[in-house]
Amino acid sequence: MSKNNPRRRTKIVQTGIGADPAHHAVIPPLYLSSTFEIPGIGERLPYEYSRTRNPTRDMLAQAMTDLEEGVGASITSSGMAALTLIVHLLEPEDLLLAPFDCYGRSYRLLMELANKKHFRLKFVDQYSPAGLEEAFSEKPKMVLIESPSNPVMRIADIKSISAKAKKAGAITVVDNTFLSPILQQPLKLGADIVYHSSTKFLNGHSDIVGGCVVTNNKDILTDLEFWNNSLGTIGAPFDSFMTLRGLRTLELRVHRAQENAEKVAAMLDQHDAVETVYYPGLKTHAGHDIAAAQQEGFGAMLSFTIKGDFENVKTFADNVHLFRLAQSLGGTESLMNHPATMTHVSMGAEAREKAGVTDGLLRLSIGIEHIDDLLDDLKGGLKAIG
Repeated sequence: MSKNNPRRRTKIVQTGIGADPAHHAVIPPLYLSSTFEIPGIGERLPYEYSRTRNPTRDMLAQAMTDLEEGVGASITSSGMAALTLIVHLLEPEDLLLAPFDCYGRSYRLLMELANKKHFRLKFVDQYSPAGLEEAFSEKPKMVLIESPSNPVMRIADIKSISAKAKKAGAITVVDNTFLSPILQQPLKLGADIVYHSSTKFLNGHSDIVGGCVVTNNKDILTDLEFWNNSLGTIGAPFDSFMTLRGLRTLELRVHRAQENAEKVAAMLDQHDAVETVYYPGLKTHAGHDIAAAQQEGFGAMLSFTIKGDFENVKTFADNVHLFRLAQSLGGTESLMNHPATMTHVSMGAEAREKAGVTDGLLRLSIGIEHIDDLLDDLKGGLKAIG
């Protein structure tokens, strides 16, 4: 490391520090203004109108560019806005390949836009070499990867799929929400675009909604910036300020939560009331070797199925107290989600069944609480099943 080229994790802590030209504030100020004064007719300044550019949003974009090691970033109002922005790179005749087991709302959005002829869509099994070969023979324009998948934690080989996509002339897009740039860097694995729901680990405190898109291609960046400005999918300055604050502790939070997740997964894997645990850190996980090769850790997300009927799932949920039943993930607090009735209900029963989103499946977002308290809470819920 040199003074002029600090490591990326140092960069996110230092982003904007000491950059205030007016009062030399250590922490960069929040610019809420919607408009900026122009000196004279015909003159141009970097900041004129906040939908187009805003200093606070730009600081967050720079931090995300450094973290993902891209050439630039667009900050959006949510993770779904980020995906909406990305698919606007496609023409009506372009084919998008998407994972059959992606996040429920992403699945529904892609289906509805394809039905409106915004692009052509094919859901594929990205974990099957034969399935991928067949899909790529159809000459896709874009390939969407979600790894680990939400919620069954399947692992796609990002490097291999990106190489196939480049050979086919397709853009590779990776949803990196579950791991964050601390644990996985898709652009370094060959992807062209990486995106996040910054609501989750990036902000990490469950108090904003936001998203971001990072690319390593300047032409793609130009198109993303055009569409973000034109669609109005831009992130708000306040949410950008809060996310930038959250980023400064990203590494600490992710590593602590991951340590907890490894112990939770190990306990659940040995419990008599648990049918299956889906966590790539377990050596029995089908994607363990790929995850170990392309990730810097196995993350803080896991899912598991409870033995017996749906009543057992409800009994368990009613008897845990630290794990709050809620939609989101990636905060400092531990959360529990029932995908079949919550995050993935919009997929429809047939698609859920194919993706493995059963009534007995629960998804956990592991927080940074004391591990013994988390384990005791889960054991109490499982004991209540009887």
